[in-house]
Amino acid sequence: MPSLKDIKKRINSVKNTQQITKAMKMVSAAKLRKAQEAVVANRPYAEKMQEVLSSLALRVTDSQHPLLQQREKERALIVLLTADRGLCGGFNNNISKAVEKFIAANPQEYKEIDLMIIGRKGNEYLKRRPGLNIVKVYENITGDINYQTALLLSEEIIALFADEEKYDVVHLVYNHFKSVISQVITFSQLLPVAPREVEEDTHITDYIFEPSAEDILKDILRKNVEVQIFKALLESSAAELGARMSSMDSATKNASEMIGKLTLAYNRARQAAITTELMEIISGAESIK
Repeated sequence: MPSLKDIKKRINSVKNTQQITKAMKMVSAAKLRKAQEAVVANRPYAEKMQEVLSSLALRVTDSQHPLLQQREKERALIVLLTADRGLCGGFNNNISKAVEKFIAANPQEYKEIDLMIIGRKGNEYLKRRPGLNIVKVYENITGDINYQTALLLSEEIIALFADEEKYDVVHLVYNHFKSVISQVITFSQLLPVAPREVEEDTHITDYIFEPSAEDILKDILRKNVEVQIFKALLESSAAELGARMSSMDSATKNASEMIGKLTLAYNRARQAAITTELMEIISGAESIK
């Protein structure tokens, strides 16, 4: 049975841990509010971008733009978004396992699958897995999300896809922010750009384009890749903060329960020690008589 001193030291240790988890929860909650506002503000723009792209694709049927080329899918690049820090529950492991499972389930569809990982935790998990080819890792770029980051990433990914000897398809994998306690692992095809299918009876409004619809389509295709990457970065950041806030809240509650149990054990041990001392005093007094 542990001594009173050992129990007291453990209680103090758990209390210190509880203070840390409580502070981390409050910090995540403060950051989450800002991240959630950014996600909500960006979603309509990203959705509208897809609508405009689909509308243009209906009018430009003979476009040979490289970002629209549908090739035989032999070589794939998976762009995975994870976090740089832990202490956020299963946020990083769940999405890393999902990618690992996706690669294992598609050995025949793709002859070659490479990984571009954004976030230190995803790299730490997947680099230990045999048979996975990680070609690029970016760390410490998800702390402060800005459009310039998405722009630079999109330029690199577009260049890799435009080189037909590199990749035939690019998939983007990230955690979609649904709520503080819910994140949805999302797989989306980033390249080639696949415009949304429009039903046959959909009315197509006739517009006059200046410059031509082909020129606008070229610009908007690249812009769409930028916007979708920026959207994924914002979603992943908000989902990470929500997961960390929820995880730290659970850790704080668990610490309170542990402190209660340890305090009870301490009181029982202290009572037993006092009883033992009283019995020794009484026994000593009886022996003197």
